Amino acid sequence: PFSAVENMAVAFESLTTLDALISVLEHDLGERSTVVSRPTVPRKVLTLTLIVQNGQVLLGMKKRGFGAGKWNGFGGKVEPNESVLQASQRELREEAGIFALDPVQCGVLIFEFENDPVQLEVHVFRATQFIGEVGETEEMRPQWYALTDIPYGSMWADDQLWFPYLLNGKPFFGEFLFRGHEVIL
Repeated sequence: PFSAVENMAVAFESLTTLDALISVLEHDLGERSTVVSRPTVPRKVLTLTLIVQNGQVLLGMKKRGFGAGKWNGFGGKVEPNESVLQASQRELREEAGIFALDPVQCGVLIFEFENDPVQLEVHVFRATQFIGEVGETEEMRPQWYALTDIPYGSMWADDQLWFPYLLNGKPFFGEFLFRGHEVIL
């Protein structure tokens, strides 16, 4: 019998669709993620995935769009009828070229921005193993950082508050109100 990680490697080599890989992952881990229901307040549901291994974290320099010029994890919006796990894996593949073998949802962050009625609900995943080759995409430039050298000064202001929980594998929840993209109120 193969371990879940070995099953993922075999699946990665033999399957061509992301949904098939997600199905194998959900089956091997024994946990099913749920499809996100839309709340009654205007809210966008997003994901964020970070790979932590060997005393390092994989971050991506956002090259375009929302958050351009900041180091961040890999993620984006959840599509209709897509689970947060499916979205996290799709975004990780699109932005870094990899597939997380052991993603664990460790946090939820709610963001509001002054004068914007739409809240952002971000489901944060942590993984320690992946398959594929980390590579630059049109949207992100990945780079490994030592856990002692995380570039908080070039990241979202809230990251320094919840990153320690993520790095230690502890669950967290946070709500943040921003003025612009730099100041937490």
